[in-house]
Amino acid sequence: MALDDDALVRASQRGDREAFGMLISRHAQSILSLTTRMLGPTADAEDVAQETFIAAYKALSAFKFDSKFSTWLYRIGVNKCTDSLRARRPETISLDATGDEGSVAWEIADEETPHWELEQAELAWELDKGIQALPHLYRESFVLRHVEGLGYDEMSAILGVNRDTLKMRVYKARTLLCRSLAHLDGAH
Repeated sequence: MALDDDALVRASQRGDREAFGMLISRHAQSILSLTTRMLGPTADAEDVAQETFIAAYKALSAFKFDSKFSTWLYRIGVNKCTDSLRARRPETISLDATGDEGSVAWEIADEETPHWELEQAELAWELDKGIQALPHLYRESFVLRHVEGLGYDEMSAILGVNRDTLKMRVYKARTLLCRSLAHLDGAH
């Protein structure tokens, strides 16, 4: 029978390294996904994912079970991504930029041909590039909501920001993303 996260955390807090290894195995893919979406598909993302687990291990005694372990771990991951982004040059993007506010629409091919698969790969690359270009606050909210599939309550617990602010950030992120991808409208 598989142990739940709380049981594994309690065992880890008692010094059971195997239990913590199970927690890492269980959450490694989601943390790597988070760091990759926040930082881009670079070695930095892998390093920050590893730093997230190191920080979690060091702070495990402070975990109080007042939230889910995954929420706590996401919070650490988001903080590590933020630290990494701060170490880079500051991002600049104007939120007042004028442009077409229409949404991007893609037509889906009837058959999954090699050409269609190539187009989908190109679209995925463009989408990742667009996500990376978002300002940090919008990117983290967008990634948690639309990539990781978290609800606003869990996002609020992770980021320490109220639901309405998060909804606004996700909306602004989608708007900026649609603007940056508008050149694809009708191209694929």
